[in-house]
Amino acid sequence: MNQIDTPQEILHTLKETTANPAPLGLCAFGLTTVLLNLANAGFYPLDAMILAMGIFYGGIAQVIAGMMEWKKGNTFATTAFTSYGLFWLSLAGILMLPKLGLANAPNAVAMSAYLAMWGAFTLVLFIGTLKITRALQSVFLTLTILFFLLAIGDYTDSTTIKTFAGYEGILCGGLAIYTGLAQLLNEVYGRKICPLG
Repeated sequence: MNQIDTPQEILHTLKETTANPAPLGLCAFGLTTVLLNLANAGFYPLDAMILAMGIFYGGIAQVIAGMMEWKKGNTFATTAFTSYGLFWLSLAGILMLPKLGLANAPNAVAMSAYLAMWGAFTLVLFIGTLKITRALQSVFLTLTILFFLLAIGDYTDSTTIKTFAGYEGILCGGLAIYTGLAQLLNEVYGRKICPLG
């Protein structure tokens, strides 16, 4: 007689056969963050390349990764990837809407408030990473610092702080890329190729 799988067994099987979306989300976040912060550090101007990355890879790809994490039942990753994907889309909107004549550009206080709120949100997520890996802890800690540096830089209109934030953001994005690619390589090879802590 054939045994019928219970709903829990079916769900368990689905979870095991669903791909890990974290490398996609981390790389989308990391690559976009590095490119934006190269501009913040003064290597080139903020232009359509960064906006396109913010909309399509940093934005849409992270939202997709967040929805995939939702299907896997990972509340932390769902919240993080979806939120930061929408952060990139909102940032692109903040930069584009005034140029399209659809809204006024935010002043320094408004941008500082926007960035500080993202910093506070990220700080809480950093606390969540204390139960996960050292690699993710480093990503969220440097991201928290980055948001607060950017908020202070906008509020004070300090070129020095903004430039320093750019270099700190390159580090943050690089850590995210490392974490995403480390997860990918470890999974592909079925063993620890790159440490995550």
